[in-house]
Amino acid sequence: MRVGIGYDIHRLEVGRRLVLGGVEIAHSQGLEGHSDADVVLHALMDAMLGAAGLPDIGTHFPPSDDAFRDVSSLVLLERVSRLVEGKGLGLTNADIVVVAERPKIAPHAVAMRERIAEVLHTESSYINIKATTNERVGAEGREEAISAHAVVLLHELS
Repeated sequence: MRVGIGYDIHRLEVGRRLVLGGVEIAHSQGLEGHSDADVVLHALMDAMLGAAGLPDIGTHFPPSDDAFRDVSSLVLLERVSRLVEGKGLGLTNADIVVVAERPKIAPHAVAMRERIAEVLHTESSYINIKATTNERVGAEGREEAISAHAVVLLHELS
């Protein structure tokens, strides 16, 4: 068994769509970034890569590469999944925390779990999404950003 942790944060920006966990959410702002800036999937990918002993997503998908401009992070997650499987490892489970004052994450958590599980070819019960606010403290608390933390457990494939 191998454990990995991941973290990501992006600023909120008017004029961008908000995508979290591969799900588009109606909101007045979206996340600023080179790709779709999906902090949920970025944290998850970094956790998976870390557990597999591989470099972070910035190494694999550098923001300087226009091939990744506005790309869906679901596409990147599929690539990370193949990299992890190439190391002889598979996902046992993932636990992800989203930090945001708004929008409320709970109404979208099941859809996020299902979307992630579909890409990773696993059961949605192995993917957990939960949310918290930052109690009006820091960038997330001031509604300037959204962040996510992820922990994954990988197992050796037989």
